[in-house]
Amino acid sequence: MSRSRIVSFVFVSVVWLYWFSQLNGAGAQITHPAEVTALGAIKKNLIDPNQNLSNWNRGDPCTSNWTGVLCFNKTMDDGYLHVAELQLLNMNLSGSLSPELGLFSYMKILDVMWNNISGSIPKEIGNITSLELLLLNGNQLTGPMPEEIGNLPNLDRIQIDQNQISGSIPKSFANLNMTQHFHMNNNSISGQIPPELSRLPSLVHLLLDNNNLSGYLPPELAEMPSLHILQLDNNHFNGSTIPSSYGNMSKLLKLSLRNCGLQGSIPDLSEIPNLAYIDLSSNQLNGSIPPNKLSENITAIDLSNNNLSGTIPVNFSYLPRLQRLSLANNSLSGSVPSPIWQNKIVNETEGLVVDLQNNLLSNISGSLNLPPNVTVSLLGNPICSNVNMIQFCISQSDVSNNQNSTNFTVVCPDQSCPPPYEYSPTSPVPCFCAVPLLVSYRLKSPGFWDFRPYIQQFEVYLSSGLHLNIYQLDVNSYAWEEGPRLQMFLKIFPVYSANGTHLFNRSEVLRIQSLFTGWRIPDNDVFGPYELISFTLLGPYEDEIPHSSTSGMSKGALAGIVLGAIAGGFMLSTIVSLLILRSHSKKHRAASKRRLLSKISMKIDGVRDFTYGEMVLATNNFNSSAQVGQGGYGKVYKGILADGTAVAIKRAQEGSLQGEKEFLTEIELLSRLHHRNLVSLIGYCDEEGEQMLVYEFMSNGTLRDYLSGKSKESLSFAMRLRIALGSAKGILYLHSEADPPIFHRDIKASNILLDSKFTAKVADFGLSRLAPVPDMEGSVPAHVSTVVKGTPGYLDPEYFLTHKLTDKSDVYSLGVVFLELLTGMHPISHGKNIVREVSAAYQSGMIFSVVDGRMGSYPSDCVEKFLTLARKCCQEETDARPSMAEVVRELENIWVMMPESDTKTTESLITKPGKVVTPPSSSSTTKNPYVSADVSGSDLVSGVIPTITPR
Repeated sequence: MSRSRIVSFVFVSVVWLYWFSQLNGAGAQITHPAEVTALGAIKKNLIDPNQNLSNWNRGDPCTSNWTGVLCFNKTMDDGYLHVAELQLLNMNLSGSLSPELGLFSYMKILDVMWNNISGSIPKEIGNITSLELLLLNGNQLTGPMPEEIGNLPNLDRIQIDQNQISGSIPKSFANLNMTQHFHMNNNSISGQIPPELSRLPSLVHLLLDNNNLSGYLPPELAEMPSLHILQLDNNHFNGSTIPSSYGNMSKLLKLSLRNCGLQGSIPDLSEIPNLAYIDLSSNQLNGSIPPNKLSENITAIDLSNNNLSGTIPVNFSYLPRLQRLSLANNSLSGSVPSPIWQNKIVNETEGLVVDLQNNLLSNISGSLNLPPNVTVSLLGNPICSNVNMIQFCISQSDVSNNQNSTNFTVVCPDQSCPPPYEYSPTSPVPCFCAVPLLVSYRLKSPGFWDFRPYIQQFEVYLSSGLHLNIYQLDVNSYAWEEGPRLQMFLKIFPVYSANGTHLFNRSEVLRIQSLFTGWRIPDNDVFGPYELISFTLLGPYEDEIPHSSTSGMSKGALAGIVLGAIAGGFMLSTIVSLLILRSHSKKHRAASKRRLLSKISMKIDGVRDFTYGEMVLATNNFNSSAQVGQGGYGKVYKGILADGTAVAIKRAQEGSLQGEKEFLTEIELLSRLHHRNLVSLIGYCDEEGEQMLVYEFMSNGTLRDYLSGKSKESLSFAMRLRIALGSAKGILYLHSEADPPIFHRDIKASNILLDSKFTAKVADFGLSRLAPVPDMEGSVPAHVSTVVKGTPGYLDPEYFLTHKLTDKSDVYSLGVVFLELLTGMHPISHGKNIVREVSAAYQSGMIFSVVDGRMGSYPSDCVEKFLTLARKCCQEETDARPSMAEVVRELENIWVMMPESDTKTTESLITKPGKVVTPPSSSSTTKNPYVSADVSGSDLVSGVIPTITPR
């Protein structure tokens, strides 16, 4: 069929379809008209920069798969379909919630989590009597909670946490007899906790931490028959006591009342049979610790920072699951019973931390031997005057949550699993290659302090809740957050099939997604409540899986369906022809794009078009001995061109879509970027089915190599500061001097390369994005809305949550690199996040304990200023971070402060390629006294090392 005939045929077919739809008239409208109106009002009130709701004006909501709109699969008594769920999770939406939400008379789930929606919660939500899940957390909602929400008889879960909600808790909430979950933490809720809440028969989790609640703790809360978690940390119950009735909460698993201004004594909690977690720290509690034996399920007890006196009770010695006991900063006296740790049997995945710092303890009763994986700190007690107790007198920074993030890797052929395919790390068949579902998931109130002993139990729990085989679930990484909360990055792989299936089918993806979004995974006593942060579909899933499932049909639409079927049959041959035409067109466009790329690149000054043969000769046929690196894009080889020039050749792995994109992006950007702190593009090769980029060769490799110890030489502080300054200048050029400006989006230590003179050069622009350009009125948008990409540990938290990429996103990533330069640590390692770890050390005045010992001596005031700058760069709030120009200016100021001997030594060292020697310690006095990077806790206490006072 010729192209002109196809076009004519399509035109006639479209006319036929239009005529049939007009003939059918109102019969095609099968969603209730009031709900169609409501959806229109909702869209009007929302700002949708990513155009996620662009299909909300096409056809009928329930039969046209409107994004996020899920309907019942059959008509109700009124003859219409109705909306069952509104799922708008993490879509970068802003604006406000429309009062028309109250028109959804059958809705069960309202989910707008993790957006930027502001304004108040419409009181009309109280009209949706069928509502079961009200999920509004992670937005910018303000104003009070509507009394009308108390009118929802079927509500199971209300989540408004991480907003700016104010006002008091409505007493009407005591009418929510079916509600099991009150998650209202991290807001500005004030006033008294209503004692009337004690009438709630089904409430399991009451999370009100991080608010402005005041008054007294209602004793009546003990009357709630089903309460598992009571979490009220960081409120203002000043002068209130902990009611003794709380010892009668028979179902309680976790009691967390940290930093609430509480006074009086600790109630007897020994009658709570399954209590696992107690945190009463940072209050003004006094008296002695109750001596009665606690539940054997206890994993964590934190009574630190109170006014407790008396002795440490022996009952702490018989807690088999105990992971952490903190009694620091009290007035406890007498002996420390060593059976606390001697009776504890730990293995390689378990540990015990006993923090007894800053009390009046004078000796240890029993054995002084510490079992493996047990840490005891008695620093600041009279006992530490005894030299025989030195093993117990370690610093506070050593009493940290040292856990391992579980990443299991397999050794498989590099080329056989191109992105987005991955090897399933726990598949029973080695090197099974498939596309996983990516899930960001968080435990909001876990009942333990150390995750390691529970990892396997968690995998069994979650995989069974999802009805999957345990090998399909990979806990790729995890990290503790403030709360404490435990965030995880999960990968879910399809089941291995002998017929070679490497993907989930459509129905299975929708099933797994609905289990998360509908909170259909049963709660677990150990792991507590969870929340879904994101559910990411890659590659083949991205286009194939719709946001909502197809709904059923009303009887009134039957005629329209019949007529549509007739028209559909008429269109069948047209569709087949179009698919053939589209296939040919797609191949033609791909070939044209490649030819166009070559033509454009040929005209770029200084960028060479290499042949495949030249690349083969340069690398000795890509010999493994020439390979110097590897990434998600492919392998990197050192090559020697015919003229003797050493180059780095980045060769895309075959079939990599990511490689295709990076290839085009890097040529486009690097061909017009010229700065001494950016890696230069020499040329490219685009033939024989190969795509290669050719760069200047950086003989000293990556910054990460030097910080991780792969290189035998170490970097002095002056060298690290010089590298930081060079990196910042390169990024400043991208932000302010490139035309148009560029956001790098993947700044990390492995993308900062070092030449023969240790000049830092920023590399790898495959993920970079052009910065916003002025609009018609001359104003420049503050951000680019884009899918989140980058490297975990370096990602700007605000960009991760909002999908808004700004110049400050690069500032955050560079701040993490600065912390790496200071400490030598990885951004995420063994369950620890570098930003959190350095902040904790800084706030405790022990920052020198995390400084990298490999860099030798350093001037303390310069290190302090460098640290302060790095922490500013890593602020969670975008506006709190400095601009890149301010970063460069501050680094230059620190460089000027450096002792002249350091800067001269550095300049002399960089003239000797491949050798970096740590400058010797100076005994002479300068305005910047050196500090040894290898210090002990006792040195820090005695004042030999100048400490940093938090500002």
